[in-house]
Amino acid sequence: MNEKEIIIEIKNKLCEIEQKENVRIIHCIESGSRSWGFASPDSDFDARFIYVRPTEYYLKLEKTRDVIEWELNDVYDINGWDIKKALELLHKFNPTLFEWNSSPIVYKTTPEWETVRTVLNDCFMSKAGVYHYLNMARTNYMEYLKGNNVKLKKYFYVLRPILACKWIIDRGTPPPMLFSELMEAELENELCPIVENLLEVKKNTSEIGEGNRIDELNEYIDAQLEELKHKADGMDREKPVEWQRLDDIFLRLLGK
Repeated sequence: MNEKEIIIEIKNKLCEIEQKENVRIIHCIESGSRSWGFASPDSDFDARFIYVRPTEYYLKLEKTRDVIEWELNDVYDINGWDIKKALELLHKFNPTLFEWNSSPIVYKTTPEWETVRTVLNDCFMSKAGVYHYLNMARTNYMEYLKGNNVKLKKYFYVLRPILACKWIIDRGTPPPMLFSELMEAELENELCPIVENLLEVKKNTSEIGEGNRIDELNEYIDAQLEELKHKADGMDREKPVEWQRLDDIFLRLLGK
């Protein structure tokens, strides 16, 4: 199937999930490399959704699953979160929802999701966001890019969170999903040709594989990890949004 046919199939699968699981899907997007703008030709489709169950489901004494893992194969990776789980994680500042909200590829959205949007920005916490992306960058860097021979695609899994940190520090808002937007706003001009060339290879090759370490990028990453940690440590810690606001949204989605 071509990409257009796959997108139609994803939307059909969402209808199937709603019928078989007795849920309402209120938002579904593409996550991962396709939404970041650097998918390889053989990248799978990472569909992520938020769903709401009938009210009586939430009144059960028995603890029930709050995720739906629908399909995982070479083409599709489809799963979703219950709205209760999503709002609980939002209170703890889990950055995932902010990314799902800003994905440039939307398979389905609803007025109900617009209700959730009304509180999203107020839940964003800059210091926690910087620490999240900083840890992501550091983990990938130490695991994949410290040797002489490295997995070249992992540069994007380090550079994107670094640029996301810089975006948050500069603007105090959730970073955009698209790597190109982050790069244009936050990457030093002298590094752009190197990254653009690597990006072109990534987007046109099924697996760019391993290659020699790119010293200019490693030096940049080393310096940024240290500088961003220093800046994050000096940021004020914000308070989470009040539970009452999230409770109100939850009850509204249940029709209460």
